[in-house]
Amino acid sequence: MAAPLRDPLGRDLMVAPFLSATTWDALDLTPTPQGADLAAKVDLQAVEGVDALRQALLLRLLTPLGSLAALGHPDYGSRLHELVGTEFTDAARLRARAFVLQAIAQERRVERVLALTVEKQEPSRPDSLRLSLAVQASGLADPVALGLEVAG
Repeated sequence: MAAPLRDPLGRDLMVAPFLSATTWDALDLTPTPQGADLAAKVDLQAVEGVDALRQALLLRLLTPLGSLAALGHPDYGSRLHELVGTEFTDAARLRARAFVLQAIAQERRVERVLALTVEKQEPSRPDSLRLSLAVQASGLADPVALGLEVAG
């Protein structure tokens, strides 16, 4: 029998240091040296609580929907990748909004979305957008916020 979780939001390996990523190759397990000796053991960093939820949301939004089907998770991910290469129009903004809401609805630790804005990142980059998201997480009084910039 598994031990009960200490934090209802969970604990996971850190793959998105600083909760940011510009490309998928920037996401990887992060080893942490245990001491000053270069030959010392290293361990993997972990995130828990609110940071675990933020990382989970970030990874879900960056993962193309269905790409983990072979691993038994056909509904994991989002459709945001479908917007890559498209100009940021009102229609694209509404599609991005719908794709985010669809993906977040699959996250069991999120009770509801409190706020979601989708806006242009920079006027000089018509194919980029910035998402700002606030959710009410299960068992938390305060909202959890996350920002994400997506460029095509």
